[in-house]
Amino acid sequence: MSTRREMDTLMLPEGERLLWQGQPTVKALLLRVFHLRLVLAYFAALFGARVVAGVLDHQPLAASVASASSLVTPVALATLLLTGLAVLYSRTTRYTITSRRVLLQFGAVLPMTLNVPFKQVARADAKLFSDDSGDLPLGVTAQQRLSYLLLWPHARPWRLNEVEPMLRGVPDARNVAKILAKALVAASDGAVAAQPLPTANGQSQGAPPAAVASAA
Repeated sequence: MSTRREMDTLMLPEGERLLWQGQPTVKALLLRVFHLRLVLAYFAALFGARVVAGVLDHQPLAASVASASSLVTPVALATLLLTGLAVLYSRTTRYTITSRRVLLQFGAVLPMTLNVPFKQVARADAKLFSDDSGDLPLGVTAQQRLSYLLLWPHARPWRLNEVEPMLRGVPDARNVAKILAKALVAASDGAVAAQPLPTANGQSQGAPPAAVASAA
């Protein structure tokens, strides 16, 4: 993993081809990294609890609702903050798949690049979602142990001992998974076993030979 100054035009060595390049979607980061829905559910439950407490304390319902409405400001601030973080992380991240490797370029404060040659990829998974975005974690055999904290949120959740870099919230994830699968198979001279690609609801279905399996 190395630092870099800016996300300039990627310069590839002779013979290496750019296959795909993209960024995580703001929606995917907002919902699945910063968990906006859980935050809103928490405030909704808090709102309901305040209303019920007011009614049980013999306050008029209108007064209880008015008192609980003071939560509107913190809800708006939390939503604005999380949305801003999602936009920032999306704009400062670039994922790249070439004919030889996967590159993860990220970092709002300290820009960094993780270079994952295909020869270090032991396994590639894919998890698709109903909005056509998806997560593509990579099981790697890197000599240097990867740091979960440095990689977050570009790491598979809860894999703390065996950290797996992950292309998170990529748009058109099914197509990207196929591109990665074909590149891995080509790089391994067909030695990688074929696996089915998952559907948006987590079920697997038949697909052309691929090195991408359904994520847990």
